[in-house]
Amino acid sequence: MARRLGLAERTRFLGTQQAIEEVVGLADVFLLPSELESFGLSALEAMARGVPVVGSDAGGLPEVVRHGESGFLLPVGDVEGMAARTIEILRDDERRREMGGAARHRVQSLFDADRVVGQYEAVYARVLGR
Repeated sequence: MARRLGLAERTRFLGTQQAIEEVVGLADVFLLPSELESFGLSALEAMARGVPVVGSDAGGLPEVVRHGESGFLLPVGDVEGMAARTIEILRDDERRREMGGAARHRVQSLFDADRVVGQYEAVYARVLGR
């Protein structure tokens, strides 16, 4: 189908054994049009690889994605808006790189494993009365 549509030169078929971080790292933008999103781990994985996110302003995504800085958040169901913002990122390489850098920085500063694990340990210690 990719050949028939003239997209074969712009398409990569990776198979089924690729780790998400490898695949996401190849993207220019990560689109996540969820109606419900508990936290947005897939968005966080994309951002950790320097990929800006365009997603729904739903669930935990606003905690992960900073609108206008590391990506864009739009109302649930705003397909035209998400498409427009995605195209905006794809047409401006400098902006895409800036947003990707901001995304990576946000993940490293707020969601780094050492920081998050420490926070969980503190909660567990309080709950257990230690």
